[in-house]
Amino acid sequence: MKYICLGYFDENKWEAMSESEQHAFLDECFAYDDVLRKNGHIVGGEALQSARNAVTLRWKNGKLSTTDGPYAETKEQLGGFGVFEARDLKHAIQLMSKHPAVKGGPIEIRPADDLSEMIRESERRREDKHGEETTNDRRQDK
Repeated sequence: MKYICLGYFDENKWEAMSESEQHAFLDECFAYDDVLRKNGHIVGGEALQSARNAVTLRWKNGKLSTTDGPYAETKEQLGGFGVFEARDLKHAIQLMSKHPAVKGGPIEIRPADDLSEMIRESERRREDKHGEETTNDRRQDK
């Protein structure tokens, strides 16, 4: 089963670390990622740039609103995400509890949701709607 892991960290804490501490932390994290990858657990993932580079979109009063920065004002910001394969949630917790990144901030683990059936149903509805529109267009042309 696929699990999404969201890694959070405090940017101020990171910036307060010396360069050698940052390098040691990253090397430890990447070494564990190599173990996960070797054992077939990593499906994908990405690090994120600073929350200062984020933009949040909201639908407000019938209009699109944009705000600089992340939605939540907290010390810890989303720093990256990973997609992992695990037997079950207990196994995902076991894998991620050993990841050195947990020392840098919390890691949220969520099961990925399979939307394939919902997508197929939506495609059928959209095809049916398109077919109805085409039929109505033909009637209006006569």
